[in-house]
Amino acid sequence: MKVSDYIAHFLKDKGIKIVFELQGGMITRLIDALHREGGIKIVSMHHEQAASMAADAFGRITNKPGIALATSGPGATNLLTGIGNCYFDSVPAIFITGQVNLNEQKGDLPIRQIGFQETDIVSMAKPITKEAYAIKTAKEIPHIFEEAYQIAISGRPGPVLIDLPMNIQNEEVEIPDLKVTDSKLKKDTTIYHAFFQNYLNALNNSKRPLILVGRGIRASGSIIQFLKFLQKYQIPTVTSLLGFDVLPFLQTQRVGYIGTYGNRWANYALGSCDLLLVLGSRLDLRQTGSDTTSFQHGKLIYHVDIDQAELNNRIKSCITLNTNLSDFFLQIKNLGSNYKAPFEWVNEVEEKKQAHLDTSELENITSINPNIFIHKLSQVSHKAKVFTADVGNNQMWCSQSLELTKTQLFLTSGGMGAMGYSLPAAIGASITMGNVPIVAIAGDGGFQINIQELQTIRRNNLPIKIVILNNHCLGMIRQFQDSYFASCYQSTVWGYDAPSFTKVALAYEIESCSISKPDEIDMGLAKLWGNPTQPFLLDVSIDIHTNVYPKIMFGSPLVRMEPEVSPN
Repeated sequence: MKVSDYIAHFLKDKGIKIVFELQGGMITRLIDALHREGGIKIVSMHHEQAASMAADAFGRITNKPGIALATSGPGATNLLTGIGNCYFDSVPAIFITGQVNLNEQKGDLPIRQIGFQETDIVSMAKPITKEAYAIKTAKEIPHIFEEAYQIAISGRPGPVLIDLPMNIQNEEVEIPDLKVTDSKLKKDTTIYHAFFQNYLNALNNSKRPLILVGRGIRASGSIIQFLKFLQKYQIPTVTSLLGFDVLPFLQTQRVGYIGTYGNRWANYALGSCDLLLVLGSRLDLRQTGSDTTSFQHGKLIYHVDIDQAELNNRIKSCITLNTNLSDFFLQIKNLGSNYKAPFEWVNEVEEKKQAHLDTSELENITSINPNIFIHKLSQVSHKAKVFTADVGNNQMWCSQSLELTKTQLFLTSGGMGAMGYSLPAAIGASITMGNVPIVAIAGDGGFQINIQELQTIRRNNLPIKIVILNNHCLGMIRQFQDSYFASCYQSTVWGYDAPSFTKVALAYEIESCSISKPDEIDMGLAKLWGNPTQPFLLDVSIDIHTNVYPKIMFGSPLVRMEPEVSPN
């Protein structure tokens, strides 16, 4: 069997039914083999970055590796942002890049290049992959592909890159009988029991318990187990950005979204709790604020994570357990306790919420209030299986105000913070789930980064509902410039602009409309969902000076947030 045919057969055998790509000279053999193999949908994108982000969405939804292919040189380097997304957000993926023939590679020669588009993508990708392979012989292929697959899904999931020379793709390879090893972490069950019994003892003495959940819950396939755990112990729970879709909006124990732009009451709960259980979240800067001493003050922290390096990293003196959350819930499910969170604490958090609703953070606003709009969008979008958000103000408004149901997912770029994510991720999500309706939310700046993928939506007739929160600037940085640069708006307002998005949509044969007043919201949303089976673009004009509030002041504790605290 030729190497290219083997790879196509391998992916199909692993249950990979979709690959994302942009055709190029050094991957023509692979694309041809995938086409001839059949049973795998080949989705052609219009930029390799978009292909990588669509594959990212596949990985987040299925917990199988998303697959993206690109040719050598610029094709391979264009994948890097999407690879970084998968690495920082713990998403399984395999990126396959074509490479020039072995005899056209410079090797150790002190020159820059021999072959056309020859680029050492493996060295570039190594820092943001779990493993990166430069293939040198055909006989390596079976072992490396099996190993790459297992690496991508095992432990803390993440991306792997395989760089494959064109001549090797055409060589013959024997089909081996590979034995798959179980690479999951194994621990003595007594370790789980000791950790959890210790936590239960602390819980019985706690007056203000809280749980913080991150993407590790979904990445480990532990949603159902966690919800059963929560139903049993009734502990108030806050979410990170990537753990946002772990709990539905109406879940009784759900408090809200925490962090730099978190719900004010959720940050109050996180800052004021006396016992914190962290499940699958890495306690990064945007979750805790820069003042780690204040964050830790007065609370005991229990931290469960699959990545040993994340435990007691920024936040010290935590009581830790290094394990997969699916194993954790399996081992502790039969440990009994009649504990229920104190009513006084639950009521206190609810009072804080009612005093500072997300829809009331923006005072004296006469144009469309984005938080109110997001709530209304949620309430008419029950047909949507996924919401995707870009990076910027739109991402924060979504995280503050989206009302997810128990069957809806939320996909966004967390650690990488890559603008341009929402549209290709929506494409990946829709196709992965069977061409289902998706809501793709973006700002006017981020939307322009991968705007070309409107053609992918049109060509595949995907029912993606595009919502552009158009504040006519790069709003998050503009707000930063107001606070720290005396409102000098270079490159956010001055030197920045956007086209008429409704005219752009027309060019791609996608229906659209624009709204700019609060009393137009219902009309705009009715048009957005007028035909659930077709794509639609809704351009929502927002005043250029609309800020995202609340916002932690840099260097301040979680509970001190603008606009109550003004910048110095």
